[in-house]
Amino acid sequence: MTARADLSAAAARRIALAAQGFTDPAPAGRVDRRHLRRVLDRTGLLQIDSVNIVMRAHYMPLYSRLGPYPRTLLDDYAYRDRALFEYWAHEASLVPVALHPLLRWRMARAASQAWGSMARIAGHRPDYVARILQAVAERGPLRASDLEAPDRPRRGTWWDRSDAKHALEWLFWSGQVAVAKRVNFERRYDLPERVLPAEVLAAPTLEEEAAHRELLLLSAKAHGLGTARDLADYFRINVSRARPRLAELVADGRLHNVHVQGWPETAYLHPAAVLPRWVRARALLSPFDPLVWERARTERLFGFHYRIEIYVPAEQRRHGYYVLPFLLGDRLVARVDLKADRAAGRLLVLGAYTEPGSDECTVAGELAAELAIMAGWLGLGSVQVGDRGDLAPALRAAASPGVL
Repeated sequence: MTARADLSAAAARRIALAAQGFTDPAPAGRVDRRHLRRVLDRTGLLQIDSVNIVMRAHYMPLYSRLGPYPRTLLDDYAYRDRALFEYWAHEASLVPVALHPLLRWRMARAASQAWGSMARIAGHRPDYVARILQAVAERGPLRASDLEAPDRPRRGTWWDRSDAKHALEWLFWSGQVAVAKRVNFERRYDLPERVLPAEVLAAPTLEEEAAHRELLLLSAKAHGLGTARDLADYFRINVSRARPRLAELVADGRLHNVHVQGWPETAYLHPAAVLPRWVRARALLSPFDPLVWERARTERLFGFHYRIEIYVPAEQRRHGYYVLPFLLGDRLVARVDLKADRAAGRLLVLGAYTEPGSDECTVAGELAAELAIMAGWLGLGSVQVGDRGDLAPALRAAASPGVL
Protein backbone atom coordinates (compact mmCIF):
# COMPACT_ATOMS: atom_id res chain seq x y z
CA MET A 1 0.00 0.00 0.00
CA THR A 2 1.33 3.41 -0.91
CA ALA A 3 2.14 5.58 2.09
CA ARG A 4 0.16 8.77 2.45
CA ALA A 5 2.21 11.86 1.49
CA ASP A 6 1.87 14.32 4.38
CA LEU A 7 4.29 16.74 2.73
CA SER A 8 5.11 17.53 -0.86
CA ALA A 9 8.71 17.35 -1.98
CA ALA A 10 8.71 21.15 -2.41
CA ALA A 11 7.49 21.66 1.16
CA ALA A 12 10.20 19.32 2.49
CA ARG A 13 12.80 21.33 0.57
CA ARG A 14 11.61 24.63 2.07
CA ILE A 15 11.56 23.14 5.57
CA ALA A 16 15.15 21.93 5.11
CA LEU A 17 16.35 25.32 3.86
CA ALA A 18 14.67 27.17 6.72
CA ALA A 19 16.18 24.78 9.26
CA GLN A 20 19.64 25.50 7.85
CA GLY A 21 19.16 29.26 8.13
CA PHE A 22 18.51 30.21 4.52
CA THR A 23 15.34 32.12 5.39
CA ASP A 24 16.88 34.10 8.25
CA PRO A 25 17.23 37.85 7.61
CA ALA A 26 20.57 39.02 6.28
CA PRO A 27 22.71 41.05 8.72
CA ALA A 28 21.85 44.74 8.48
CA GLY A 29 25.40 45.87 9.32
CA ARG A 30 28.69 44.33 10.35
CA VAL A 31 28.51 40.62 11.06
CA ASP A 32 29.22 39.91 14.73
CA ARG A 33 29.06 37.07 17.25
CA ARG A 34 25.26 37.23 17.42
CA HIS A 35 25.05 36.31 13.75
CA LEU A 36 27.67 33.61 14.13
CA ARG A 37 25.78 32.07 17.05
CA ARG A 38 22.57 32.17 15.03
CA VAL A 39 24.15 30.15 12.22
CA LEU A 40 25.69 27.65 14.62
CA ASP A 41 22.32 27.26 16.32
CA ARG A 42 21.03 26.25 12.88
CA THR A 43 23.87 24.01 11.70
CA GLY A 44 25.02 22.62 15.06
CA LEU A 45 28.61 22.24 13.85
CA LEU A 46 31.05 23.22 11.11
CA GLN A 47 33.04 20.59 9.27
CA ILE A 48 36.80 21.12 8.98
CA ASP A 49 38.68 20.03 5.88
CA SER A 50 42.20 20.68 4.65
CA VAL A 51 41.30 21.59 1.06
CA ASN A 52 42.01 25.29 0.50
CA ILE A 53 41.38 25.65 -3.24
CA VAL A 54 38.82 28.39 -2.53
CA MET A 55 38.50 28.72 1.26
CA ARG A 56 38.79 26.30 4.18
CA ALA A 57 35.56 24.38 4.65
CA HIS A 58 34.64 25.63 8.13
CA TYR A 59 34.55 29.28 7.03
CA MET A 60 32.22 28.72 4.08
CA PRO A 61 28.84 27.86 5.70
CA LEU A 62 28.93 31.15 7.59
CA TYR A 63 29.61 33.03 4.36
CA SER A 64 26.82 31.17 2.54
CA ARG A 65 24.31 32.26 5.19
CA LEU A 66 25.64 35.66 6.26
CA GLY A 67 27.55 37.00 3.28
CA PRO A 68 31.00 38.60 3.69
CA TYR A 69 32.23 38.50 7.27
CA PRO A 70 35.66 38.78 8.94
CA ARG A 71 37.10 35.27 9.14
CA THR A 72 38.91 36.18 12.36
CA LEU A 73 35.45 36.29 13.95
CA LEU A 74 35.18 32.50 13.78
CA ASP A 75 38.79 31.96 14.87
CA ASP A 76 38.33 34.19 17.91
CA TYR A 77 34.98 32.65 18.81
CA ALA A 78 36.36 29.12 18.62
CA TYR A 79 39.87 29.39 20.02
CA ARG A 80 39.99 32.58 22.07
CA ASP A 81 36.48 32.66 23.52
CA ARG A 82 36.47 28.83 23.86
CA ALA A 83 32.90 28.71 22.58
CA LEU A 84 33.67 25.88 20.13
CA PHE A 85 35.93 22.86 20.32
CA GLU A 86 37.34 20.50 17.74
CA TYR A 87 36.31 16.88 17.68
CA TRP A 88 35.09 14.06 15.45
CA ALA A 89 31.41 14.96 15.11
CA HIS A 90 30.60 14.88 11.39
CA GLU A 91 34.18 14.13 10.41
CA ALA A 92 36.59 16.65 11.99
CA SER A 93 34.40 19.52 13.13
CA LEU A 94 34.09 22.66 15.20
CA VAL A 95 31.33 21.99 17.72
CA PRO A 96 29.72 24.13 20.45
CA VAL A 97 31.37 23.29 23.78
CA ALA A 98 27.99 22.39 25.30
CA LEU A 99 28.02 19.26 23.12
CA HIS A 100 31.17 17.87 24.74
CA PRO A 101 29.23 15.61 27.17
CA LEU A 102 27.21 14.26 24.23
CA LEU A 103 30.36 13.13 22.42
CA ARG A 104 32.20 11.45 25.29
CA TRP A 105 30.75 8.08 24.28
CA ARG A 106 32.83 8.37 21.11
CA MET A 107 35.93 9.21 23.15
CA ALA A 108 35.27 6.13 25.30
CA ARG A 109 35.00 4.01 22.15
CA ALA A 110 38.39 5.07 20.79
CA ALA A 111 39.85 1.60 21.26
CA SER A 112 37.23 0.08 18.95
CA GLN A 113 36.50 2.96 16.56
CA ALA A 114 39.87 4.60 15.93
CA TRP A 115 41.62 3.26 12.86
CA GLY A 116 44.96 2.91 11.12
CA SER A 117 48.23 4.07 12.60
CA MET A 118 46.73 5.83 15.61
CA ALA A 119 44.98 2.63 16.70
CA ARG A 120 48.15 0.60 16.11
CA ILE A 121 50.37 2.92 18.11
CA ALA A 122 47.89 2.96 21.00
CA GLY A 123 47.77 -0.83 21.00
CA HIS A 124 51.45 -1.58 20.42
CA ARG A 125 53.22 1.34 22.12
CA PRO A 126 51.12 2.50 25.06
CA ASP A 127 54.22 3.64 26.97
CA TYR A 128 55.17 5.94 24.07
CA VAL A 129 51.65 7.38 23.96
CA ALA A 130 51.84 8.01 27.71
CA ARG A 131 55.13 9.88 27.24
CA ILE A 132 53.55 12.05 24.54
CA LEU A 133 50.68 12.88 26.90
CA GLN A 134 53.16 13.77 29.62
CA ALA A 135 55.02 16.07 27.21
CA VAL A 136 51.77 17.86 26.37
CA ALA A 137 51.01 18.23 30.08
CA GLU A 138 54.44 19.72 30.74
CA ARG A 139 54.98 21.80 27.59
CA GLY A 140 51.63 22.28 25.85
CA PRO A 141 50.21 23.57 23.63
CA LEU A 142 52.34 21.55 21.22
CA ARG A 143 52.20 20.59 17.55
CA ALA A 144 53.19 17.14 16.36
CA SER A 145 56.49 18.38 14.93
CA ASP A 146 57.49 19.64 18.38
CA LEU A 147 57.53 16.02 19.50
CA GLU A 148 59.27 14.34 16.59
CA ALA A 149 62.48 12.50 17.27
CA PRO A 150 65.49 14.80 16.68
CA ASP A 151 67.07 12.30 14.27
CA ARG A 152 63.93 12.19 12.11
CA PRO A 153 63.88 15.12 9.68
CA ARG A 154 60.60 16.89 9.14
CA ARG A 155 59.38 16.63 5.54
CA GLY A 156 57.91 20.10 5.42
CA THR A 157 54.11 20.07 5.27
CA TRP A 158 51.41 19.89 7.91
CA TRP A 159 50.05 16.53 6.70
CA ASP A 160 53.35 14.64 7.17
CA ARG A 161 52.90 11.66 9.43
CA SER A 162 55.04 10.70 12.39
CA ASP A 163 54.74 8.51 15.44
CA ALA A 164 54.14 11.62 17.51
CA LYS A 165 51.31 12.70 15.22
CA HIS A 166 49.68 9.28 15.39
CA ALA A 167 49.92 9.32 19.18
CA LEU A 168 48.44 12.81 19.38
CA GLU A 169 45.59 11.78 17.08
CA TRP A 170 44.84 8.84 19.35
CA LEU A 171 44.92 11.07 22.42
CA PHE A 172 42.65 13.55 20.64
CA TRP A 173 40.16 10.85 19.61
CA SER A 174 40.06 9.48 23.16
CA GLY A 175 39.57 12.97 24.63
CA GLN A 176 42.85 13.07 26.54
CA VAL A 177 44.07 16.13 24.62
CA ALA A 178 42.20 18.93 22.87
CA VAL A 179 43.04 21.44 20.17
CA ALA A 180 44.03 24.74 21.79
CA LYS A 181 44.43 26.62 18.49
CA ARG A 182 45.55 26.32 14.91
CA VAL A 183 48.45 28.18 13.32
CA ASN A 184 48.56 27.97 9.52
CA PHE A 185 45.95 25.26 9.91
CA GLU A 186 48.27 23.11 12.05
CA ARG A 187 46.83 21.92 15.34
CA ARG A 188 48.33 22.85 18.70
CA TYR A 189 47.35 20.27 21.30
CA ASP A 190 46.93 20.82 25.02
CA LEU A 191 45.20 19.22 27.98
CA PRO A 192 41.39 19.52 27.95
CA GLU A 193 41.38 21.37 31.27
CA ARG A 194 43.47 24.12 29.67
CA VAL A 195 41.24 24.35 26.60
CA LEU A 196 37.63 23.63 27.59
CA PRO A 197 35.61 25.64 30.14
CA ALA A 198 35.61 24.07 33.60
CA GLU A 199 31.81 23.90 33.72
CA VAL A 200 31.78 21.90 30.48
CA LEU A 201 34.27 19.36 31.80
CA ALA A 202 32.29 19.14 35.05
CA ALA A 203 29.01 18.43 33.24
CA PRO A 204 27.82 14.84 33.71
CA THR A 205 28.57 12.30 31.01
CA LEU A 206 25.48 10.86 29.35
CA GLU A 207 25.09 7.17 28.71
CA GLU A 208 25.61 6.31 25.07
CA GLU A 209 21.94 5.74 24.25
CA ALA A 210 20.90 9.00 25.93
CA ALA A 211 23.67 10.87 24.10
CA HIS A 212 22.51 9.37 20.80
CA ARG A 213 18.97 10.55 21.44
CA GLU A 214 20.13 14.11 22.08
CA LEU A 215 22.44 14.15 19.07
CA LEU A 216 19.71 12.79 16.81
CA LEU A 217 17.35 15.46 18.10
CA LEU A 218 19.96 18.13 17.29
CA SER A 219 20.38 16.55 13.88
CA ALA A 220 16.63 16.70 13.29
CA LYS A 221 16.60 20.35 14.30
CA ALA A 222 19.41 21.11 11.83
CA HIS A 223 17.66 19.15 9.07
CA GLY A 224 14.10 20.21 9.78
CA LEU A 225 13.20 16.72 8.65
CA GLY A 226 15.10 13.70 7.44
CA THR A 227 15.18 9.93 7.20
CA ALA A 228 16.90 7.78 9.79
CA ARG A 229 20.00 7.62 7.62
CA ASP A 230 20.00 11.40 7.13
CA LEU A 231 19.78 12.07 10.85
CA ALA A 232 22.30 9.41 11.84
CA ASP A 233 24.84 10.70 9.33
CA TYR A 234 24.92 14.21 10.80
CA PHE A 235 26.89 13.10 13.86
CA ARG A 236 28.14 9.85 12.31
CA ILE A 237 26.00 7.54 14.42
CA ASN A 238 25.55 4.00 13.13
CA VAL A 239 22.09 3.96 11.54
CA SER A 240 21.17 0.60 13.08
CA ARG A 241 21.87 2.11 16.51
CA ALA A 242 19.99 5.27 15.57
CA ARG A 243 16.69 3.65 14.57
CA PRO A 244 15.64 2.51 18.07
CA ARG A 245 16.57 5.92 19.50
CA LEU A 246 14.49 7.67 16.85
CA ALA A 247 11.53 5.46 17.70
CA GLU A 248 11.93 6.47 21.35
CA LEU A 249 12.02 10.16 20.39
CA VAL A 250 8.79 9.70 18.42
CA ALA A 251 7.16 7.87 21.34
CA ASP A 252 8.16 10.75 23.62
CA GLY A 253 6.70 13.32 21.21
CA ARG A 254 10.10 14.91 20.60
CA LEU A 255 9.99 13.97 16.90
CA HIS A 256 7.10 13.28 14.53
CA ASN A 257 6.84 10.71 11.76
CA VAL A 258 5.97 12.20 8.38
CA HIS A 259 5.72 10.91 4.83
CA VAL A 260 7.24 13.00 2.05
CA GLN A 261 6.09 12.62 -1.53
CA GLY A 262 8.63 10.57 -3.48
CA TRP A 263 10.71 9.56 -0.45
CA PRO A 264 11.02 5.79 -0.08
CA GLU A 265 11.37 5.94 3.72
CA THR A 266 9.42 7.58 6.51
CA ALA A 267 10.96 10.86 7.64
CA TYR A 268 11.27 12.40 11.09
CA LEU A 269 10.09 15.97 11.56
CA HIS A 270 11.40 18.22 14.33
CA PRO A 271 8.57 19.96 16.23
CA ALA A 272 10.28 23.34 15.82
CA ALA A 273 10.55 22.99 12.04
CA VAL A 274 8.82 25.70 10.03
CA LEU A 275 7.42 25.62 6.53
CA PRO A 276 8.01 29.00 4.89
CA ARG A 277 5.81 30.11 2.01
CA TRP A 278 8.91 30.80 -0.05
CA VAL A 279 12.69 30.88 0.13
CA ARG A 280 14.59 33.73 -1.48
CA ALA A 281 18.12 32.51 -0.96
CA ARG A 282 21.20 33.12 -3.10
CA ALA A 283 24.33 31.31 -2.02
CA LEU A 284 27.33 29.35 -3.20
CA LEU A 285 27.71 26.22 -1.08
CA SER A 286 30.90 24.46 -0.11
CA PRO A 287 31.03 20.72 -0.86
CA PHE A 288 31.26 20.40 2.94
CA ASP A 289 28.17 22.48 3.70
CA PRO A 290 25.75 20.58 5.96
CA LEU A 291 22.90 21.30 3.55
CA VAL A 292 24.49 19.06 0.91
CA TRP A 293 27.01 16.77 2.58
CA GLU A 294 24.61 13.79 2.69
CA ARG A 295 24.49 13.29 -1.08
CA ALA A 296 21.45 10.99 -1.23
CA ARG A 297 19.41 13.55 0.72
CA THR A 298 20.62 16.31 -1.59
CA GLU A 299 19.29 14.32 -4.52
CA ARG A 300 15.96 13.70 -2.81
CA LEU A 301 15.50 17.34 -1.82
CA PHE A 302 16.79 19.07 -4.93
CA GLY A 303 17.00 16.49 -7.70
CA PHE A 304 20.69 17.39 -7.71
CA HIS A 305 23.18 14.57 -8.26
CA TYR A 306 26.34 15.71 -6.51
CA ARG A 307 29.70 14.05 -6.01
CA ILE A 308 32.92 15.71 -4.96
CA GLU A 309 35.58 14.87 -7.53
CA ILE A 310 38.76 15.87 -5.69
CA TYR A 311 39.98 12.28 -5.64
CA VAL A 312 38.81 11.44 -9.15
CA PRO A 313 41.55 11.44 -11.85
CA ALA A 314 41.39 14.70 -13.80
CA GLU A 315 40.47 13.03 -17.08
CA GLN A 316 37.50 11.29 -15.43
CA ARG A 317 35.98 14.33 -13.72
CA ARG A 318 32.57 15.36 -14.96
CA HIS A 319 32.38 18.89 -13.54
CA GLY A 320 35.73 19.66 -11.93
CA TYR A 321 38.01 19.45 -8.91
CA TYR A 322 36.19 21.71 -6.43
CA VAL A 323 32.61 22.26 -7.50
CA LEU A 324 30.22 24.46 -5.52
CA PRO A 325 26.43 24.14 -5.93
CA PHE A 326 24.62 27.44 -6.48
CA LEU A 327 21.41 27.91 -4.49
CA LEU A 328 18.88 30.34 -5.92
CA GLY A 329 15.48 30.61 -4.29
CA ASP A 330 14.74 27.09 -3.08
CA ARG A 331 16.56 25.23 -5.86
CA LEU A 332 20.10 24.25 -6.71
CA VAL A 333 20.23 25.78 -10.17
CA ALA A 334 23.88 25.52 -11.19
CA ARG A 335 27.34 24.37 -10.16
CA VAL A 336 30.71 26.04 -10.62
CA ASP A 337 34.25 24.70 -10.45
CA LEU A 338 36.15 27.44 -8.60
CA LYS A 339 39.74 28.16 -7.72
CA ALA A 340 41.19 31.12 -5.85
CA ASP A 341 44.31 32.24 -7.73
CA ARG A 342 45.73 34.20 -4.83
CA ALA A 343 49.02 35.04 -6.53
CA ALA A 344 47.23 36.76 -9.42
CA GLY A 345 44.36 38.09 -7.30
CA ARG A 346 41.67 36.31 -9.33
CA LEU A 347 38.73 34.03 -8.63
CA LEU A 348 38.82 31.51 -11.46
CA VAL A 349 35.62 29.93 -12.74
CA LEU A 350 37.08 26.83 -14.36
CA GLY A 351 33.66 25.45 -15.28
CA ALA A 352 30.03 26.55 -14.99
CA TYR A 353 26.99 24.32 -15.55
CA THR A 354 23.24 24.88 -15.36
CA GLU A 355 20.82 22.37 -13.91
CA PRO A 356 17.87 21.12 -16.01
CA GLY A 357 14.91 23.46 -15.88
CA SER A 358 16.94 26.51 -14.84
CA ASP A 359 16.67 29.77 -16.76
CA GLU A 360 20.19 30.34 -18.09
CA CYS A 361 19.93 34.13 -18.32
CA THR A 362 18.58 34.54 -14.79
CA VAL A 363 21.06 32.08 -13.31
CA ALA A 364 24.02 33.71 -15.07
CA GLY A 365 23.11 37.19 -13.80
CA GLU A 366 22.58 36.07 -10.21
CA LEU A 367 25.67 33.88 -10.20
CA ALA A 368 27.86 36.64 -11.65
CA ALA A 369 26.74 38.96 -8.85
CA GLU A 370 27.41 36.32 -6.21
CA LEU A 371 30.86 35.52 -7.60
CA ALA A 372 31.81 39.20 -7.49
CA ILE A 373 30.84 39.36 -3.81
CA MET A 374 32.74 36.17 -3.03
CA ALA A 375 35.85 37.46 -4.79
CA GLY A 376 35.74 40.57 -2.62
CA TRP A 377 35.38 38.48 0.54
CA LEU A 378 38.37 36.38 -0.50
CA GLY A 379 40.44 39.50 -1.12
CA LEU A 380 40.61 38.87 -4.87
CA GLY A 381 40.34 41.71 -7.35
CA SER A 382 38.59 40.00 -10.24
CA VAL A 383 36.60 37.03 -11.50
CA GLN A 384 37.78 35.20 -14.60
CA VAL A 385 35.34 32.87 -16.34
CA GLY A 386 36.75 30.03 -18.41
CA ASP A 387 35.21 28.19 -21.34
CA ARG A 388 34.18 24.89 -19.76
CA GLY A 389 30.50 24.18 -19.19
CA ASP A 390 27.23 25.15 -20.86
CA LEU A 391 26.74 28.16 -18.54
CA ALA A 392 30.16 29.68 -19.18
CA PRO A 393 29.23 31.92 -22.18
CA ALA A 394 26.19 33.43 -20.45
CA LEU A 395 28.11 33.84 -17.20
CA ARG A 396 30.93 35.62 -19.01
CA ALA A 397 28.42 37.93 -20.71
CA ALA A 398 26.66 38.65 -17.40
CA ALA A 399 29.82 39.56 -15.54
CA SER A 400 30.20 43.30 -15.05
CA PRO A 401 32.98 45.22 -16.83
CA GLY A 402 36.29 44.92 -15.04
CA VAL A 403 35.33 41.59 -13.46
CA LEU A 404 36.61 39.43 -16.31
